Amino acid sequence: MKSLKSTGKLIVGISSRALFDLSESHQIFENDGIETYSKYQIDHENVTLKPGPAFSLVKKLLSLVDPKTNESLVEVILVSRNSADTGLRIFNSIQEYQLNITKAAFTKGESPYHYISAFSSHLFLSANTEDVRNALQAGCAAATILPTYASMNSHEQLRIAFDGDAVIFSDESERIYQQGGLEAFTANEKAEAKKPLSGGPFKGFLTALQTIQSKFPAENSPIRTALITARSAPAHERVILTLRAWNIRIDEALFLGGLDKGEFLKAFEADIFFDDQQGHCQSASQHVATGHVPHGIINES
Repeated sequence: MKSLKSTGKLIVGISSRALFDLSESHQIFENDGIETYSKYQIDHENVTLKPGPAFSLVKKLLSLVDPKTNESLVEVILVSRNSADTGLRIFNSIQEYQLNITKAAFTKGESPYHYISAFSSHLFLSANTEDVRNALQAGCAAATILPTYASMNSHEQLRIAFDGDAVIFSDESERIYQQGGLEAFTANEKAEAKKPLSGGPFKGFLTALQTIQSKFPAENSPIRTALITARSAPAHERVILTLRAWNIRIDEALFLGGLDKGEFLKAFEADIFFDDQQGHCQSASQHVATGHVPHGIINES
């Protein structure tokens, strides 16, 4: 993944089903095939689509501007399995909502993940897990956006929450937990407390967010981040020291000791939450937009 300094902007690739609610037309595709789907989209290309699960996130990302130059700090690129014909409805909706998205890749059914790296993306959000897995393997932070009925947050600040193991950090500690249980995990984290964890798939994205945060006064940042993890004391120390070793500041850290994360995400008012475990994601999606990160030992089966 290229750094924010080398690209100049935070670059986010997003699929059409993550940005807009395409549940009705996708059902037509699943039930009746590509030709019926294509005709439906063309017939409805002037009907504006409703916002999808990542719409609020994208809107807030696009509103981030450099306080000194007033230039945009984020570029969002549409990366879609639609064809150019069926994608016209997507672009019409983008224009209707006045979203500053001008670049796109339409691949007509083929996986678009090759273009994620070509666009130098720092993050890829999609409803297609296969595309997300491919993007992760190519070195880009990526997540499968889950359907959600949670209402959009009204505050202007962009709030992003992350799980720790297998998301920000590698899954090295999670592997010990899965293979040896809580006792083995706790003993290892105490023994290795001063040894920083390796980076996970979202380390680069979190670093890019902090680069943007550094452009603003700490008390007036347009971005707020949170680590929301099932870890508890004494396993918290290694996490804190790892972030310190990486020179990454995270605004809030919640060590929940296995408590359900949903209510805490609602209290944080997250615009999106990233986690590697399906169960946590399903719970979180009842409250906030959620991205499942299919990475690490939990997702290997």
